[in-house]
Amino acid sequence: MASIKSFVRWLLGKPTSNDQPVVAALARFRDPEADALELIRHLISVLRPQNRRDDESAERYQRMLSELEVDGELRRAFRAHIVHFIAARRLMTFFTDSGILPGTGFFSEWWRILGNRLLPEALDERQLKDCLHVIFDRADDWRWLERIPDGASQRFWALIAPAEELRSLDWRAIEEQMLDAVLLLAHRVSGLGIEGELMRASPDFDDHTPRFIALSAEALDFVNAFRAAQSDPAQAADDGSQLLVIAAQCQDTLQRIRKRALSIGTSLHLSYILTRSEQSLLRLHELVAILTGGGHAEAIDASAEFARAAFLAENRRNSLGFYMTQLSRLLAVRVTENAARSGEHYICETTADYRQMWRSAAGAGVLIGGMALLKIFTADLHAPLFVEAFLFSMIYGLGFVLIFLLGMTVATKQPAMTAQTLAGLLGDLKPTRAADLERLVDVVAAVSRSQLAAIAGNVMVALPVAIAIGFGLSHWLGGPVISTDKGAHLIADLDPLSWALPHAAIAGFYLFLSGLITGYFDNKAAYANIGQRIGRLPWLRRLFGDERAGRFGNYIQERLGGLMGNFLFGCMLGSTGVIGTILGLPLDIRHIAFSSANLGYALIGFQFSLPVQAVLWAAFGIAAIGFTNLAVSFWLALRTALGARRIQFEHWGPLFSAIWLRLRQQPRSFLLPPKPSADAAAGS
Repeated sequence: MASIKSFVRWLLGKPTSNDQPVVAALARFRDPEADALELIRHLISVLRPQNRRDDESAERYQRMLSELEVDGELRRAFRAHIVHFIAARRLMTFFTDSGILPGTGFFSEWWRILGNRLLPEALDERQLKDCLHVIFDRADDWRWLERIPDGASQRFWALIAPAEELRSLDWRAIEEQMLDAVLLLAHRVSGLGIEGELMRASPDFDDHTPRFIALSAEALDFVNAFRAAQSDPAQAADDGSQLLVIAAQCQDTLQRIRKRALSIGTSLHLSYILTRSEQSLLRLHELVAILTGGGHAEAIDASAEFARAAFLAENRRNSLGFYMTQLSRLLAVRVTENAARSGEHYICETTADYRQMWRSAAGAGVLIGGMALLKIFTADLHAPLFVEAFLFSMIYGLGFVLIFLLGMTVATKQPAMTAQTLAGLLGDLKPTRAADLERLVDVVAAVSRSQLAAIAGNVMVALPVAIAIGFGLSHWLGGPVISTDKGAHLIADLDPLSWALPHAAIAGFYLFLSGLITGYFDNKAAYANIGQRIGRLPWLRRLFGDERAGRFGNYIQERLGGLMGNFLFGCMLGSTGVIGTILGLPLDIRHIAFSSANLGYALIGFQFSLPVQAVLWAAFGIAAIGFTNLAVSFWLALRTALGARRIQFEHWGPLFSAIWLRLRQQPRSFLLPPKPSADAAAGS
């Protein structure tokens, strides 16, 4: 009954019980002597969600607009308070800084945010930028502000800035500060003309410097012409077209530098100033669009879009998570692009690729069998914790480096790399085009058979190699090389109902990190010309000669990412258990290839007298460990790659349907490569 009454009251245009707080908050704006800041704060407190289950903030916002649209007296009082409040504040920092990376740099801003967590910053209510933090005083206000439709924001600004009011003294004061902001933004971008980092990244940057210098001069002409037209309506106002043309030329130069950085590498500083400059040019365009809106509707749309973005950015200004996400994107694209190129080498398209994957995985399985035994022997030394962590790290790290240099494959390294390749394809996918979907399914099938081949090569070789090594050493030494107690410990580590799967997830996370590390150092090698600099080392040139030193430098540059990624991955695996011991936490790692080798050594320890059920349960544990390794690393890598490219992929349904259809029709393609005849036909 209550809901029916509320509906009838709504139908008659009368406020319901849910609308009464909004109506009451608006009624307070009728008092011309009231403090505008407190009025706005109270109104926002009414509009925002009252609890986690409250999802009606957008409806309350719409109700506010409806009240203002039907009540002319209330609308004029509301507008007077809002416009005077804005005009009485200093707007420069709001126009030039809100939503734009700060000029202080990455680490300074990071420390500022951390410092504000401990001791909140002092706010200056004379600054509109600071007033926004007083009004939107909850860190999650941006969430409900995002849910307000664009059309509602445009209705709000149409109420606040009707065409007949734009000549008032308050609006003139706002426009004056907006013009000053245009000048400051233009001067900021013009300063890039002498930025050494851009000159280093683009050898022909000197040819484009006049664009940046001209931007500042044209902005000054625009502002002077605009102010002259305000003073004398008979004079024609500058429409800003020439200023925007020069700004577009500067943007084109920055985009060329960014594209070049994908091939020559980038740095945090270069990515930072490119992003900040592009944001400043976008803000310049927004302000000019507001000032020169040919029709009032265009100016309203530009104002609504700008204000919405600026309010959201300002509310998230002290969010460490948002800032880290924003900054991680500066280098993530370059890092993931390197990983994506590496991932292409892990995908078997042909029978020859498939056979090569088996051979390389089998070779790695041989080395892993030996590495596992070295780790067992090292653990039996009971060395001091630091020494033990160092030895474990060297066994893993140098072993993985050797596997990499010999061109062999560790199965669990694949997902972190192939996920990057798949992310690039997802970004280009158009589900309406069957060819795109088929190509992606082809890649998924190729990734599946490549991964299975690598796992089988590692596991099916590491296990018998471990048995052979253990049996041979036991025969040579005249006694079991693995004790029964050690064998029991190795079997217990494979129990899927113990800590095996959480430890496998930790290893999966390290695999994901190693992929990023590989991409980072590939980028670093290209950007810093590591190969050329190594080739110029005086002692190396004296030792090997100029030509060989140069070749050695190029060799290191081409492989620096793989070397560092594999070595640091080994260090992470080797030190985690010791760190867990120091902290008193159950931290350790489980890796499918090493687990299979450990099963072989456990069989040697028990002299093959283990019950069949125990062996099968351990084998199931190895499979579960492998699945966890792969799933965690693949999911994290795919998520990071999609985020770095800002891809919002929303077509999982058609993709999974296409994969399922292929699995039913051609299950062999997920396990084995196309038949040689098909390969030959594809090649022709």
